[in-house]
Amino acid sequence: MKRILAWGLVMLAAGCAGGKLAGFDGGNLVPGTSTAAEVEKSMGPSKDKRAGANGETILWYPRLPYGRVSYAARIGPDGKLIALEQRLTRENMEKIKPGAREDDVRDVLGPPQRIDWFPRQAVNAWTYQAQGIQPQIIVVELSKEGVVRRAYMMDDPESAARDRM
Repeated sequence: MKRILAWGLVMLAAGCAGGKLAGFDGGNLVPGTSTAAEVEKSMGPSKDKRAGANGETILWYPRLPYGRVSYAARIGPDGKLIALEQRLTRENMEKIKPGAREDDVRDVLGPPQRIDWFPRQAVNAWTYQAQGIQPQIIVVELSKEGVVRRAYMMDDPESAARDRM
């Protein structure tokens, strides 16, 4: 048992860089040098793949429980990594305005962690649980036609309950 535990600690240390798993946040990738294949080898298969501006391809990597961080790996037409960006930020959420389209939301925030249909309001509520910003939940309400009605942030009730303990 001690050997297994020791081996596990050695493997964990080997796979870590600065206290983080090397491929978890793409910290081992280099914009302008790393290829799309290296991004996928390091970070695993993407949850979503979308066409971006100027021939870019965006690979989405939601991480942590419930996708609390969501990395967008922007790949250029030459197959090289342009940038790796954490998209669940207050600044990006504020870009989502009423009248925007479903594709606009996916391009800025990535795939939602959860989608709920509310028939009385006739809206799909896309939920993103973010980390490192307050409030911690981003909600985007879309009509059944895929048009943003409103976007807002709120506190995570589960997080508030843990804080009271």
